[in-house]
Amino acid sequence: KISQHLGEAVRYRTVSYSDPSQFDYEIFADYHQFLSRTYPNVHKQLAKEVINGYSLLYTWEGSDPSLDPYLLMGHIDVVPVEPGTESSWTYPPFEGCIEDGYIWGRGTLDCKATVLGILEAVESLLETGYKPRRTVYLAFGHDEEVSGLNGAKQIADYLQVKGVKLAYVLDEGLAVVEGVVSIVSRPIAMIGVAEKGYLSIELIAEVPGGHSSMPGKKNAIGVLSSALQRLERHPMPAHLRKPAQDMFRYLAPETSGLLRTILSNQGLFRPLLLKILSVSPAMNASVRTTIVPTIFHSGVKDNILPNQAKAVVNSRILPGDTIEDVVDHIKNVVSDPLVQVRLLEQFQANPSPVSDCDSHSFNILADTVRSVFPNAAVAPSLVVGATDSRHYVSLTSNGYRFSPLVLKKEDLSRIHGTNERISVENYEQAVKFYGDLILRSDTL
Repeated sequence: KISQHLGEAVRYRTVSYSDPSQFDYEIFADYHQFLSRTYPNVHKQLAKEVINGYSLLYTWEGSDPSLDPYLLMGHIDVVPVEPGTESSWTYPPFEGCIEDGYIWGRGTLDCKATVLGILEAVESLLETGYKPRRTVYLAFGHDEEVSGLNGAKQIADYLQVKGVKLAYVLDEGLAVVEGVVSIVSRPIAMIGVAEKGYLSIELIAEVPGGHSSMPGKKNAIGVLSSALQRLERHPMPAHLRKPAQDMFRYLAPETSGLLRTILSNQGLFRPLLLKILSVSPAMNASVRTTIVPTIFHSGVKDNILPNQAKAVVNSRILPGDTIEDVVDHIKNVVSDPLVQVRLLEQFQANPSPVSDCDSHSFNILADTVRSVFPNAAVAPSLVVGATDSRHYVSLTSNGYRFSPLVLKKEDLSRIHGTNERISVENYEQAVKFYGDLILRSDTL
């Protein structure tokens, strides 16, 4: 039954776009009605509020008002399917087919399994007559994939005005990964305790153009390309900071020999460890602020030298670094009067605070993970992308990002990609995870 619910949820094309006018808000309203029909006890016994038209906030009142509440969250929007790729899907992306032991379709991993997994768990607990001691908030934004400013941020602002302080927040995030971290043989449940900041910067080179038959010594494309090459050759420095330090502390017992010695003595082996980590793209991203070009525009005709070349570089900022640090680094490395450095006005954010991985709330989360995924090692980790949880940092010092999904290396490309799917078995584990977490959270 719960798999059928998720399959049906996939059929609602709750796609978000950077341009709000492209949203099909009628589908979001229909999706709200689907949730009301599918989870009658939730909608009968919890207080539901619609925030900013399409985001949802549920309040499950606890029996002890002296206890700080906590918040479970996800998002109801999904990314579009890239036009022209529909035929590459084994099953149509918005049909929610249940075949071969999997539920297929856009949003099954990101993030409808999270939202429905939470609601399934709460519905089941309500059916047993369970009442929590601690108040529980369920928050589901409608625009996470395009910044969360109209969804999660509005919910967080609403709770802040009410004076709410949260014991912890759990959002989507990292997962139980198999074969992704090569230094450990068994699966690793990676619990995000921080996320990197986000910044995009435009570089503009302006050089007088002309006819390609008589080029000067410099041209806009060449100048800008050289600037980008300098950024590639001179990355920001690597640092062994939290949460990477804690991740390796947790993983050290899972290794052996020289590697175990290195991970157990990070201070002593810091230079060697940073050199090793910088080789792997995934590990490099956990110890360094990254800067990479993502857009390049110039030229209109093959025989005309353009007057201008533009590029956008995207940076994911390591906790401990700031937006100002990134801008200063780019200006110092580019160091060319012909190249302007301009911050784009779109969404930008400094890194989140790093939550304590030795806190009681983290331990409850880790114990729940171990109970549902007994074969997995648990490790605090850094989320290199962005989640809606960043909007809640003023409401709690314990912000966690974990999705109870089991992903192999080849599954990672399914998120936002082709053939997104979740196994029926894993979805059942996800529902159990949220139910167990709610029960354990009353011991906080």
